[in-house]
Amino acid sequence: MRMFIFAALAAPVLGGCVSTVKSVVTAPVKAVGQVADWSTTSQDEADRNRGRALREREEQVGKLSRQRDKAMEKCRDGKDDQCRRAEVLDHEIEALMAAPY
Repeated sequence: MRMFIFAALAAPVLGGCVSTVKSVVTAPVKAVGQVADWSTTSQDEADRNRGRALREREEQVGKLSRQRDKAMEKCRDGKDDQCRRAEVLDHEIEALMAAPY
């Protein structure tokens, strides 16, 4: 009878110990899993990053194209330096389009 009473009184205390032991035992596994999550890139993240890079590239190409078009207009007005600038901008656009993203 005394064992039953002792077991009944000890159960809440031991329940906390078991929970603590479980937390201590699983903590390293959870930590390794978190480090793996931080150090790897999910497919969604990779897709987002690639989309962002493509948008930035398109933005840059658009900006260079507008500059080239303005330089070409000035070139038609007889400004030789703007003809060279348009040619340089055209090469920059080609290089940007050929570069991997």
